[in-house]
Amino acid sequence: MSNIQSSPLEDLHLQLGARMVPFAGWNMPVQYTSIMDEHAAVRSGAGIFDISHMGQFVVIGRDAEAWLNRMLANNVAKLEPGQGQYSFLLNDAGGVIDDLIVYRTAKDEFFLVVNASMIDQDFFWMNERCEGDVSLANESSLWAGMAVQGPDSAAVFARACPGQELPPRNGIGRFATAGGDVIVCRTGYTGEDGFEFFCAASSGESWFRGFIDAGAKPCGLGARDTLRLEMCYPLNGSDLSPDHTPLEAGLGFFVDLEKGDFIGREVLVKQKADGLSRRLAAIAYTGKGAPPRAHYEVLDADGQSVSELSSGVLSPSLGQGIGMAYLPVGLAKPGTELQIDVRGRRFPAVVVKKPFYKPSAQKA
Repeated sequence: MSNIQSSPLEDLHLQLGARMVPFAGWNMPVQYTSIMDEHAAVRSGAGIFDISHMGQFVVIGRDAEAWLNRMLANNVAKLEPGQGQYSFLLNDAGGVIDDLIVYRTAKDEFFLVVNASMIDQDFFWMNERCEGDVSLANESSLWAGMAVQGPDSAAVFARACPGQELPPRNGIGRFATAGGDVIVCRTGYTGEDGFEFFCAASSGESWFRGFIDAGAKPCGLGARDTLRLEMCYPLNGSDLSPDHTPLEAGLGFFVDLEKGDFIGREVLVKQKADGLSRRLAAIAYTGKGAPPRAHYEVLDADGQSVSELSSGVLSPSLGQGIGMAYLPVGLAKPGTELQIDVRGRRFPAVVVKKPFYKPSAQKA
């Protein structure tokens, strides 16, 4: 356990009664009250998550845009200052090293938010390929991070940060406080409206408490997982991996094959031309059953093994088991009947259209 890192908010989590578990090399809260309770709070009101384990890179320089466009799959050149986009860091075979969000904070300055377990690997990969007038800095240890998510998140922000404005969707803003500058990003991992908030590590507890006082319920990793999977948002290391491309994951919208050369592009161009052999599909139980989990075997209607789940949970919003798996393209079509093997018991399931759940704002 000596290698497990602690969030700057860990003492506060313990004071709030959180159950802590190791995750991606960090000691993090999995829940405070219950996953169901915290999930419902985000879907109906507002919840707050500790995301201090996520990494933050800053890229500055005259050649920063051009270099990032060679490193990442999406088109950084489309970003105006104050805008962000979802993207991928790919290996030479087009597989996903990491998925991340890149924000343009100024003409020649960018702020990247990367996954916790990939901070060191991402930084090494990018730093080894750094060229031109580019400065890459890993600022992960300087920041505490929190995500406020839910239909009431804007109201929570207004109460906690009077006089400040939330940036537009996928936007980024910065404002000064007595404890130093803070960064606000209008994004999240739940499908609901929300924002991610980064402040000096020493100010983290104060801000986290402030958002709770403004109406956000503390939530742990358990609810974060059920919320993101209902939306079919992939988890790196599970649904995304170096062995799968963004096209196979159904995320080609976030890949710009026309922008010019980038790492992994040739493989993706060929894959698109030849057609996919497998695709990440959404799978739902057709009845009741034991909760599906990652690595449970997926079988076709005849009982032949065809894959394994990359993710799986009991959906609190839908009351049924849901999961995702890479299936042969012929089986990845909505309506295809499957079976999920749960410790020797087989439960009927079907491929469904993504996402499993549409938040209230999308339904309207």
